[in-house]
Amino acid sequence: MTPCNGTLPGALSRVVQPRLDVLCSGTPREMGRAQGEALQERIQLAWATVLQLEAFQLMKTPILPLRAFRRFAAMRAYRFLMKAFADEKAGTATRDRLHGIAEGSGLDFSAICLLNALEPALSDVSSMTHVPVSGACSAIAVTGSRSSTGLPLLAHNFDYLPIVQPLYTIRENRPTDGFRSLEFTAAPLVGTVDGVNEAGLAVTYNYGYGVDSSEPAPTISMRIAEMLGQFRLVPEAIEYLTRSRRWGGGLLMLGDAEGRIASVELTNTRSAVRFGLDNHDLLTHTNRFQCRPTRDVELSRQSIYDHHAPIPLRNIRVHASAESRDLRFETLTTGRQFGLRDLQELLSDHGSDESPSSETLCMHSNYWHTTACLQLLPSERAIRVHYGTACQADFQEFRLH
Repeated sequence: MTPCNGTLPGALSRVVQPRLDVLCSGTPREMGRAQGEALQERIQLAWATVLQLEAFQLMKTPILPLRAFRRFAAMRAYRFLMKAFADEKAGTATRDRLHGIAEGSGLDFSAICLLNALEPALSDVSSMTHVPVSGACSAIAVTGSRSSTGLPLLAHNFDYLPIVQPLYTIRENRPTDGFRSLEFTAAPLVGTVDGVNEAGLAVTYNYGYGVDSSEPAPTISMRIAEMLGQFRLVPEAIEYLTRSRRWGGGLLMLGDAEGRIASVELTNTRSAVRFGLDNHDLLTHTNRFQCRPTRDVELSRQSIYDHHAPIPLRNIRVHASAESRDLRFETLTTGRQFGLRDLQELLSDHGSDESPSSETLCMHSNYWHTTACLQLLPSERAIRVHYGTACQADFQEFRLH
């Protein structure tokens, strides 16, 4: 692998290495309160960081001051999520955990609602011709004949804004009624980006660009957290994810301790699944849907970021990065087996000309950057994490004991 020798942007040059930040145990409200108290400083930083997000600034009307718009957006997020949780048993637990985070952090409950709803709100393109800040991301899963150990392995580059990186968090959940899990998330979130539970079910989360209209529903990251608390196997997780109401678009890579892997594509109203079967014990995805049901409601392949998008993205074709990374995955994975070192090398790729950019698996650009990279080992109930680019990764390993 070729390391990047340049200065990393923004928070990337200052970030500390991952550690287990918080142990959440008990009822949902108790788990939320533990998270809020342990991460109070970072959660309050998240509330301040909202004002610095260019995509959030672009959402407001010119006559409304930014702080007033943040309060207005918080109330809208509160009303939306309360509708989303109505008449839903799982939603009650998520709502209670949100209340706990608010209590522990000292922020108003509506502020916590905004921080948890901001991501899908910024990526909802159902009534827009632009795409704000959903992030990028690349993921791979191997098992059986394509794994050097024969065991399932998942790897993920989480490409996002460097300004958000100080909010990254590793937490261990120990619910009163459910599976323990190790999770990568952000300080104010009740939901999960990547994680593995004590039964050996593992997941990574990439963002997708659906344009089907949304109704009030829990976010995909909330569904992931619920899933890790309830299920052992990939088929159970697929059934839950595809039948549950949800808000947002995403591609989830799943693996379990028995060796199954699957790529699940979700929009507000559609779902589709790809499996690694027989001699195809390898799956990859970036941010493009690959199945017909979800592609039918995906943002047009010709769409470009317009004047509503952050300045560095304008006039760039939305799917250009994902297309380039999908093609690179295809080139670099053909006929190969992978272990952990091989997966790191793969996701450290800077293209055939060794020129890192917004279109390489290891992403370096003036907007998106690989801000975290993760490896998940379902059979070992372990997760390996580095906050930074894959080409410079020094993984810290966490295990459920």
